[in-house]
Order: sequence, then C-alpha cells, then structure tokens
Amino acid sequence: MEVRVGLNALILAVTRDEPRVMTVPWSPETQAIASSATMTALPFGDLDAEGDRTLELALRRWVRQQTGLELGYVEQLYSFGDRARDRVEGVRMISIAYLALVREAVVPPQISASWRNVYDFLPWEDWRRGPPEALNLQISQALETWRGSESSARNLRSQLAFGLDGSSWDGERVLERYELLYEVGQVQEASGQSGLGLPMGLDHRRMLATALARIRGKLRYRPVIFEMLPEEFTLLHLQKAVEALAGVPVHKQNFRRLVEQGGLVEGTGQLTRSIGRPAELFRFRRDVLRERPAPGVGLPRL
Repeated sequence: MEVRVGLNALILAVTRDEPRVMTVPWSPETQAIASSATMTALPFGDLDAEGDRTLELALRRWVRQQTGLELGYVEQLYSFGDRARDRVEGVRMISIAYLALVREAVVPPQISASWRNVYDFLPWEDWRRGPPEALNLQISQALETWRGSESSARNLRSQLAFGLDGSSWDGERVLERYELLYEVGQVQEASGQSGLGLPMGLDHRRMLATALARIRGKLRYRPVIFEMLPEEFTLLHLQKAVEALAGVPVHKQNFRRLVEQGGLVEGTGQLTRSIGRPAELFRFRRDVLRERPAPGVGLPRL
C-alpha cells in the first residue's frame, strides 16, 4: 500500500464579529482542488519529500498557491491518518494539519478560495444568542433514538457532549460533538444524505472541529486572540471577537476587568471616530508575555 503525507491549513480569522475559515473548492470526483466547487475543503496538498525542506515551509507554499495568503502565526494542530479517510484505493493518506490565526485579507480575484463562517459548518456550536432550540431538539431526538433504553455509556456520552439532562455545556468538546453526530448519522459525511451544517470534503470538517476546540481552550491561557485583531481596537471589539470564537456570550464588566487588571491591553489615548459615543482605543500589551505564564483573556460567562 502506498503511503502519502499531506498538509492541511486551518486558517481562522474573526471578521464583523464572526469566526471565519479559509476554504477552497473541492471535487469528490477527482479528490482534488477544483476550479468550481460542488463542496468546499480546507487548503491542502502533498508534501514534496525531495523538494520541501520542512513541513511548515511546504504548508506555506500550498497556502500561497491556493489562497494568495502569506501566513504569520502557525502551529501544528494534529495528525489525521485513519485508514481509507480519503477513499482512494491502495493509498494510506497521512495528513498533518496546522492552525493559522490571521486578520482576514481580500482573496485575489484570480484565486477561487473564499472565507466562510465557521458556524455554517458547525451550527450547533454557536450559543451566543442562547441555545439553538430547533437544532438542539433535532439533535436530542436523534440521540434519544441512538441511545435506546439500556445504554448508560451512550447516555453519559450524549449528556457530556451536548449538555443534556441538566449537564453543563462545555464549549471545548467541539470534536466530541462532531464525532458523536457522525456516529449517529446526522452529518452528510457519514450518511451521504443531507445533514446538519454544510459538509466539507474528506474529513476536513473533523479537522475544523479540532481547530475550534483548540482555539477555545487557548483563549483561557494564551493571548492568541490578538493575532486576529487590528493593532488598535476597542474593548467591545475585543469582547465580540472572543465571543465569536467561544460561541457563548461573556459578562461585559467582568471581562473588561479581567483584561485590564491582567495587563493584557493598554490604552492608546485615542478615541474612535464614528457616529455616536466615541470609545477608547487599546492595543495588546506585549510585556504581559514576560510577566505572566498564562496570559489568556478568560471567559466570564453570563
């Protein structure tokens, strides 16, 4: 059996208070990037074992070719290597996924990549306006059928993943929720039929769930959110960006207290120029990286 090594890019941004991911068109017939899409996928390509000096340089090359972006902050996310994950006979594809946090840039017109809302693919993860009741009802009914009446393990798994039966909602269980919906047959990648959220090529929606879980966890202990903001921002802009990624609303006063008292930001002395009440502009205070071992923004939920 042939073994191939591929590279995937999870490129995330926050724009107009929404989490966004860079996608490329994908053709299931050719198992490759397409000029016009029947489905979307993440930027991906093979490792050139002879020509690519490092994995990260190979990733940056593919991203540059497929999206026109020059990546800044990049970290290795996870390796995906389940058998037959790409459905190519006689090939075992190992994909190494990287997470990149950026400020959204305009895609050149000659390139077919596009930015999409993360919650188009994972709609059950957006609780900013409260629990998505209709969606949760559909999921609860599907899980109830799947659990049956005798499986305590299935009951516990459903409760912990989706906060059912009095359990609390854990925003970082993103991958667990996607994999459970896959197992229950509620996503198109599993059943071949229309399902919850938009599908992605191959197992790329699983990769997106892994990336969202990673970034939600890091919000608490690393200042990664500032990689996705302009140099100067208001505290409301910062709060909305955090809420967009976390998928939940935060307590405004407590959030600002954590950010300011934690030394994460500093005022610029400038105000916004807009209609209505002007707001003070802040910037990330980089000295906090030397002062604190885990300078995250925290998530003081409502």
